[in-house]
Amino acid sequence: MVASEIDQEYSAEIQLAFHALGEPLRLKVIEILHREELCVCDLCDRLHLTPSKLSFHLRALRQANLVLSRQEGRWVYYRLNRPQFEVLMAYLQQFTVGETVLARLCS
Repeated sequence: MVASEIDQEYSAEIQLAFHALGEPLRLKVIEILHREELCVCDLCDRLHLTPSKLSFHLRALRQANLVLSRQEGRWVYYRLNRPQFEVLMAYLQQFTVGETVLARLCS
């Protein structure tokens, strides 16, 4: 794989994550899962959502690799994928260093 393919892959991964985080309900899910792993039924209770509505949002978070799921019997449990958040933090960190070059005056 060449560097440009890696950059495109990384860029797509970052875009998916920010798109998923752009929905307020998904942010609430992230905030809840920050503290503990939960099954869908408990998430539905805490968020006052139907399973079908929550499922739509959990799918977006899974596709963005922000949450992980595991099945135990008939229950599915969700937790944060913390390494993926480290990737996002590393991406954002690059914007906190260095100085901005001021634009030249337009003529």
